[in-house]
Amino acid sequence: MCSPMMRFSFYPFLALLSLAFIPQVAFSSAHFDVSYLWHRDVAGVRDYRDRIASVLGPGVAKGLKVVSRGNLYGLIYLRRGDNAGAARVAKTHTRLLQSRGLEAAAVVASTNWAFIDDEAPARVAMLTPAAPVERSSLTTSERAREVLHLGAAVESYIKQLRATGMIEPDERTGWSVYDFTTGEKLVTINEDEQFQAASLVKPFIAAAFFQKVEQDELIYGPRSRRHMERMIQHSNNASTNWVMRQVGGPQAVEKILKDHYPGVFKDARLVEYIPANGRTYRNKASVHDYSRFLYALWNEGVPGAREIKRLMALPGSDRIYTGAKSIPKGTMVYNKTGSTAQLCGDMGILNIKGRDGKYYPYTVVGIIEKPGGAANYTRWIRSRSEVIRSVSSIVYEGIVKHHDI
Repeated sequence: MCSPMMRFSFYPFLALLSLAFIPQVAFSSAHFDVSYLWHRDVAGVRDYRDRIASVLGPGVAKGLKVVSRGNLYGLIYLRRGDNAGAARVAKTHTRLLQSRGLEAAAVVASTNWAFIDDEAPARVAMLTPAAPVERSSLTTSERAREVLHLGAAVESYIKQLRATGMIEPDERTGWSVYDFTTGEKLVTINEDEQFQAASLVKPFIAAAFFQKVEQDELIYGPRSRRHMERMIQHSNNASTNWVMRQVGGPQAVEKILKDHYPGVFKDARLVEYIPANGRTYRNKASVHDYSRFLYALWNEGVPGAREIKRLMALPGSDRIYTGAKSIPKGTMVYNKTGSTAQLCGDMGILNIKGRDGKYYPYTVVGIIEKPGGAANYTRWIRSRSEVIRSVSSIVYEGIVKHHDI
């Protein structure tokens, strides 16, 4: 946290910057950045960077840089745009920052900054899971056998449920499991078929919003953060439609995702806002879309990845951990469920801790879809949720064997 002395000294140092530094570049540069703080204490500037990042969000956070000039350290938002654009951004940021008791932003002429911690992005306040670890001690042939066994175990379980009537003949299912530690796909069943998206698509909408934030076309402030939390944590449909409207509508969301991330969102189709009754049946996506998205999310390959992970980790409903009796309590979960009268699904990342103290993250995507509405929605959604939980338990047991933990 920034000390009172540092906050008091913000304006004198900013004035010093304008008087001493800007004349050196003002006539040779047509580019401008946004400045927040100048101080002699680099640790304090780093702390202030984190506070700024937590207010302005991940789209801005990735552009926040700690720089040095003489015996001063500064915090800037690297834009290298025109003066008018920098002024608009500074004005918007000032409004958000001052609402949280922080100092105003200011325009500063861009120069050949000397970056400090250039490879360390600003740390938005969130729970960050441990990094993947090295491969386990199993031999190559043993590992291959465990992969086959896990895929076969899930497929056999689904067939058994069909034979006993627990999954009806007209119901389609899709499944995917990916192991981040080894980079192996462990389960793939109907992965490239399109299914109704239901609420599973809401993190996709968040990614499109953050793409616009990254392009300085939207601001991730208190209002949008509140709608984003309602959309992801509580699956609120009104907030989802609000976020989509900011982006430009369902078709605009799809266009942004496919234009910028064509390798991730290959089968996604977004054509409708969510109706007041919640019966959204026309938006589509494949299990593979969700799997690729989770991979990109984990590796911060989509805009706003850190914030989306924070949102998906907030306490809420899930079908891959809660009630999956094999999975240890305290396992970190990043997920989003989807439910309609025709679909029951969940997609997420589980980060389990082994007895060796290391972490083993992996994805689980499970979808069950009917061509028409279930006669008894409550009973149907509960029973299919239990199917997904059972599959998740089978997967966990397979991961334990796969890594010999």
